[in-house]
Amino acid sequence: MGRGKLRIYLGAAPGVGKTYAMLSEGHRRVERGADCVVGFVEHHDRPRTEVMLHGLEQVERKELAYRDAAFTEMDVDALLARRPAIALVDELAHTNVPGSRNAKRWQDVEELLRAGIDVVSTVNIQHLESLGDVVEAITGVRQRETVPDEVVRRADQVELVDMSPQALRRRMAHGNIYKPDKVDAALSNYFRPGNLTALRELALLWVADRADEYLQQYRGEHGIRSTWQARERIVVGLTGGPEGRTLIRRASRVAAKGSGSEILAVYIARSDGLTAASPKELAVQRTLVEDLGGTFHHVIGDNIPEALLAFARGVNATQIVLGSSRRRPWQYVFGPGVGATVARDSGPDLDVHIVTHEEAARGRGLPVVRSAARLGRPRLVAGWVVGVLCPALLCLLLTHIDADPGIANDMLLFLALTVAAALLGGLWPALASAAVGSLLLNYYFAPPLHRFTVSDPRNIVAIAVFFWVAASVASVVDLAARRTHQAARLRAESEILSFLAGSVLRGETTLDALLERVRETFAMESAALLERANDVEPWNRAAGVGPNPADRPEDADVDMPIGDHMALALSGRVLPAEDRRVLGAFAAQAAVVLDRQRLVGEAEEARRMAEGNRIRTALLAAVSHDLRTPLASIKASVTSLRSDDVEWSEEDRAELLEGIEAGADRLDHLVDNLLDMSRLQTGTVTPLIREIDLDEVVPMALGGVPEDSVVLDVPEALPMVAVDPGLLERTVANVVENAVKYSPAGAPVLVAASFLGDRVEVRVVDRGPGVPDEAKDRIFAPFQRHGDAPRGAGVGLGLAVARGFAEAMDGSLAAEDTPGGGLTMVLTLRAVTRGREPGPVTVDGEQLSRGPTGPRSDSDSDAEAGAEGGPAPAPDPVTGDPMRQKAGPR
Repeated sequence: MGRGKLRIYLGAAPGVGKTYAMLSEGHRRVERGADCVVGFVEHHDRPRTEVMLHGLEQVERKELAYRDAAFTEMDVDALLARRPAIALVDELAHTNVPGSRNAKRWQDVEELLRAGIDVVSTVNIQHLESLGDVVEAITGVRQRETVPDEVVRRADQVELVDMSPQALRRRMAHGNIYKPDKVDAALSNYFRPGNLTALRELALLWVADRADEYLQQYRGEHGIRSTWQARERIVVGLTGGPEGRTLIRRASRVAAKGSGSEILAVYIARSDGLTAASPKELAVQRTLVEDLGGTFHHVIGDNIPEALLAFARGVNATQIVLGSSRRRPWQYVFGPGVGATVARDSGPDLDVHIVTHEEAARGRGLPVVRSAARLGRPRLVAGWVVGVLCPALLCLLLTHIDADPGIANDMLLFLALTVAAALLGGLWPALASAAVGSLLLNYYFAPPLHRFTVSDPRNIVAIAVFFWVAASVASVVDLAARRTHQAARLRAESEILSFLAGSVLRGETTLDALLERVRETFAMESAALLERANDVEPWNRAAGVGPNPADRPEDADVDMPIGDHMALALSGRVLPAEDRRVLGAFAAQAAVVLDRQRLVGEAEEARRMAEGNRIRTALLAAVSHDLRTPLASIKASVTSLRSDDVEWSEEDRAELLEGIEAGADRLDHLVDNLLDMSRLQTGTVTPLIREIDLDEVVPMALGGVPEDSVVLDVPEALPMVAVDPGLLERTVANVVENAVKYSPAGAPVLVAASFLGDRVEVRVVDRGPGVPDEAKDRIFAPFQRHGDAPRGAGVGLGLAVARGFAEAMDGSLAAEDTPGGGLTMVLTLRAVTRGREPGPVTVDGEQLSRGPTGPRSDSDSDAEAGAEGGPAPAPDPVTGDPMRQKAGPR
């Protein structure tokens, strides 16, 4: 069975109508006779959405228990067993409760698609993984629930559900999105007009980019070369001259007049290298283009106007910006120039802007239309004209004048034409001119006239010398042209190789970027890097760019082998043999980039394995010593108690039992730290965030330290903090125990709390030896003990676990020097100030809250309804009652 199709309704914010549109589509499918069921839809107590569920079959949800609370999630197994044609699955970015089949709902959807079930789903733009930082900068709320962009990009259809910010705020004010008690907070924070406008623009631009990708794919598949003016793309033609900066800035101003416009600067180099572009100036112009948000492209093409137009049509450009020609007026006798030719051949779909600049008419204009011949087509044509037609015209002139200049002067005149033909056209026009001139001299000017015979031997020598001089000059000119061509060719190759080396220095080390450069440089349609394990295995495509890249070398127009089992395959046209040397350099670089990428991956894997081995080695060391000591103490005490040879007093028995209890506590503490470190290393810490007062947690964390070893200073006026109470208790306990361990006798540890802005700081101050600045970060690494601490001091996990727990609660733990000597640990936590709403339940860092049928993903509701800087109230995870909010200082 084939893979199912995925359709996604994308919105800019909660409440725009994604779920309603999805359910409407479900009703349409049912009315057409399709087998459509509701896999999971949460109506969030919105009456109109709840009504839309009527008449649709709903697959019963699966109930899960987590931390003494009941949760319901989509039952993937039930859906697979039911096997409908279409499943409606809301909130694609939702994080499933631990114990579910998959960690994320989009993974559940992938299973349904692989089973051949079509899925219709919803997602908000702020939940796309790549936009997390942008959304946080706009709204101040970090979206913990995300979905990989590639999952949404692979969807068969993405439909934007749009609504203006004003209309959305009206819906909010009317109570159509959130309950009345949340409306004011939402309107004044997350749902501000500026926030909604920015999110709407993100959604529109993302969908526009997807539409552009579909358009390019469609045009490539159907071979469409004409321009479709779907959006403004401005191509800037660069010559390498200083006027390029003026053109780029002018194109930027044109692009700024239309939202979403693109700038593509292109430099077209002749394959024979006969250009005078400055590499330094091109580098400056590349930097300028990229600073203005455009892209720079380097293309090889002998016919400059044709290559420029082909590039513009290939990227579906709508405008071309060129500079006024730098050619002097007399140079126009050789042709109209690039600007005029591009304007003439652009057709109605491309607008051509000719921009004036200071370098106009000063020489060194855009290269004129030339062929790949050494001397160029205009010079060849001129050489043949001068070599064949001009001798006939000269003969006609000399035979119709009364004065007779003499045969010697006649020969000099014909020789001048032959030299001119050699200088212009090279060897063959000059030889033809010498042959024609010799025949004309013999027939018209050497006695006997009008016969191809010569009576005077001196004339025979003169004609022979004339032919020899003409041939010699022509060969010298041809040799010079050959050397010039070779030098220019080498210059062009060095320019391309320099560009290739520069791309590596600029950090363009991805294989796709390199193949894209190859495709542009040689004006190809597609490029692919192919490899296989041996001579009998099929070819595999390691990377490819462009439409329909080749899967085998024999399917490509150009095949460049790289070793025995790798090849670079290009499709689009056949390259001349002289271009293969440069292509070989690109191919070798592609192989190096592929090897580098794989080595980086292997190095990362080796690093992870080495880290795992280091942790395992440390764990073995902990087991071999730190576990053995308390175990030996416990065993000795138990053996003593069971011995019949000694009559123990009650005091002795109590002391032995106390030793057993202390050893067991030590083992319990050590095992807890080891398990906590393992959870932190694997990323499975699941904080349950709730609001609580510090004075309810911190005193409980001091139960494991000796009396009178800690002074507690936690003001009652402190705001509440958003933390996991259990993790906070463990964090404070580990930090305080570490401080007590290193504090001198008679110097109690101070635990003080204070309020700064939207953060609460807990400072643990000791008067111990302190820690140097270079070791302050190292003491938080696993299995690290500062200084010469003995093995009995523990395995060095306490501070590592404490920092990990602090970061899991969106806090931090850092070390500072204590004034006067010692070390101060600063634990920073998120405060819940007056007017702030309490935070939602989280699982593995993802927001959960309780809906009508149990806890649900909060991607569409409470996270956006809360005050700026903190989400909306969530119910207590155990009782289901709303968690209390502190009204102010007590």
